[in-house]
Amino acid sequence: MASSAFSEALRTSIARSGLSLDRLQARLQANGIPVSITALSYWQSGKRQPERQSSLSAVRVLEEVLGLQPGELLSLLPPPRPRGPARPRRTEPVNFPVEALKALLEKVGAPHALEQQHRLNLASLHDRCEIAADGGQRCTTARTVFQATADGQDRWLLVYDHGGAEAGPPQLHALRNCRPGRVEVDTEHGLTAAELLFDRTLDRGETHLIEYTLTNGGPPYPPCANTYYREFRRPVREYLLEISFDAAPNHCWQYTRSGAQDAEERKPLQLDTTGSVHAVALDFGPGVFGISWE
Repeated sequence: MASSAFSEALRTSIARSGLSLDRLQARLQANGIPVSITALSYWQSGKRQPERQSSLSAVRVLEEVLGLQPGELLSLLPPPRPRGPARPRRTEPVNFPVEALKALLEKVGAPHALEQQHRLNLASLHDRCEIAADGGQRCTTARTVFQATADGQDRWLLVYDHGGAEAGPPQLHALRNCRPGRVEVDTEHGLTAAELLFDRTLDRGETHLIEYTLTNGGPPYPPCANTYYREFRRPVREYLLEISFDAAPNHCWQYTRSGAQDAEERKPLQLDTTGSVHAVALDFGPGVFGISWE
């Protein structure tokens, strides 16, 4: 990973403080945050970035130790690897280990899914993600509207990243107009692939609405690094993302990024009276659209 705004700010702040990495590690340890010197070195050089909840907690303590404003370093971190459903697309890279994903897709009867042209357009998508009091992701409910571009479309392929090999697979529950088909889990890479079979077969031009929920085990619930987002590899007409919190965060913001080298655009969000925030994207993509919070 190349040098980033976060690594440069961290390196500059450490140099200005006059503290060695050994002393920084000791300060973190005194605050109950064990971090290796190697990790601190990688963070300031840009070789790696903090993503896990424990690492983000360490950054918060670093801000205090280095005399920075709360959130001054955290706000410079780009989103971690996406958690949640993603759709493979022909000739484009995916957010998962490719060989592991190919093996998983073959098990659910879709060995050529990465190369095939999509025959279902995503017209509308609504994600509602529930964040538990411990900061982990309890469940996500998705409502999706498709439009067929060819006759005989009867299923949707779902690929889900558990958030690492340590996190167990979520339970898939079909709520409307679909049912689970074949489901396969790769525990080594923390991936699940599943078929969602439609209640009827679609012909060209027809639309279909499905709804499903992915529920994680807990508490404690799998950590989500204070963010949830989707990466769209093709344009989506409408995307609505809701995040509901059992414990209200200090502040939230939506963010978008068109490509890996593009600047991230942010917009502050306000919690509503139900303890939730939402953001809407219209005619969006390709790119990343998400919500983060502190």
